[in-house]
Amino acid sequence: MTDIVDELKWRGLIALSTDEDALRKAFTDGPVTFYCGFDPTAPSLHLGNLVQILTMRRIQQAGHRPLGLVGGATGLIGDPKPTAERTLNAPEIVAQWVERLRAQIEPLLDFEGPNAAVMVNNLDWTQGLSAIEFLRDIGKHFRVNKMIAKEAVSRRLNSDAGISYTEFSYQILQGMDFLELYRRYGCTLQTGGSDQWGNLTSGTDLIHRVEPDAVVHALGTPLITKADGTKFGKTESGTVWLDPEMTTPYAFYQFWVNADDRDVSKFLRIFSFRSREEIEELERQTEERPQARAAQRALAEELTTLVHGADQTAAVIAASKALFGQGELAELDGRTLAAALSEVPHIQVTELGPVVDLFAEVGLVASKSAARRTVKEGGAYVNNVKVTAEDSVAGREDLLHERWLVLRRGKKNLAAVEVVAG
Repeated sequence: MTDIVDELKWRGLIALSTDEDALRKAFTDGPVTFYCGFDPTAPSLHLGNLVQILTMRRIQQAGHRPLGLVGGATGLIGDPKPTAERTLNAPEIVAQWVERLRAQIEPLLDFEGPNAAVMVNNLDWTQGLSAIEFLRDIGKHFRVNKMIAKEAVSRRLNSDAGISYTEFSYQILQGMDFLELYRRYGCTLQTGGSDQWGNLTSGTDLIHRVEPDAVVHALGTPLITKADGTKFGKTESGTVWLDPEMTTPYAFYQFWVNADDRDVSKFLRIFSFRSREEIEELERQTEERPQARAAQRALAEELTTLVHGADQTAAVIAASKALFGQGELAELDGRTLAAALSEVPHIQVTELGPVVDLFAEVGLVASKSAARRTVKEGGAYVNNVKVTAEDSVAGREDLLHERWLVLRRGKKNLAAVEVVAG
């Protein structure tokens, strides 16, 4: 691999650095032990977190040692949001979420070899710490005027919501994490999103105060923006989570397949582990033949495999093809089919009826007369079978997995009918 700093810069993954030249030297002299923290404020990580995990993976592949921190302590508090206080979750819920997040991070890092990853939990060094010890040993090194100047804090101080002492203290806890990992593992680098820069530098500042001769670094990745102005990692149905129960593998795959041509080059560089040459070739294909969506499909397959595994990816691709008449719908397993159809317009009925009624009711056409016209013109399909008669009636024998009908108008307009108990 090329110099890891150059590699990260080429991929657009460096927004902020305490000292880029010093960091480059540290990597060259390495190996460097580094960490990134993830707070269990939800039962799953999301695409924003995936940026950080894959950045860790890249740095590890360059020969350095990652520490994956899941914040059993900081997750009990939560870093300050821009607008309001976080809801505090019960300790037993946070403990469950710690294990769920660990299970999502671990498959993406390498836990064998000379630079094997280590998972850590900051509850290990905070739960036995008294308030007096915390204030004397850690709090005395922080200056309130500097803490107030941190962007996340100042924004809240200037809002109607204000900020509690609990969330105000978050940066002290995160700073203490870096100090503890420096002492326990020789960790000299913390990575994270640029929106966390104030929290990242609280750690470097604390170490410099407590260990004046220490050389430590912070590296912030940029916030990802989309060309259409919508928030990255969000769809109409909400956040794209890594947990397959919260965002199905099919929906996860479709997120990448549907990426805007203006964004796909950026996404490839940030998320893909393909070589520069391969990425530049996909960028060229997007420019020359955007309708083929070669870059989007390559990225969708790579990331779905990385997060959900090859078997799930194969099932998702088969479903994507079958829905548009390029495979057998009957061969899809029920769970994958249900996940795919949840992403298209669908209705629930207790009884089936005339096909033209179903086409109109689900919204594939504006009216029953328009549905009859679609049938007459040869553009109506039920389960990929062309409807040839205007008076066709769907029956229970047509249902896929005794539950679904897939309706299609033309080549691209899909909808579904789900039969439920009356």
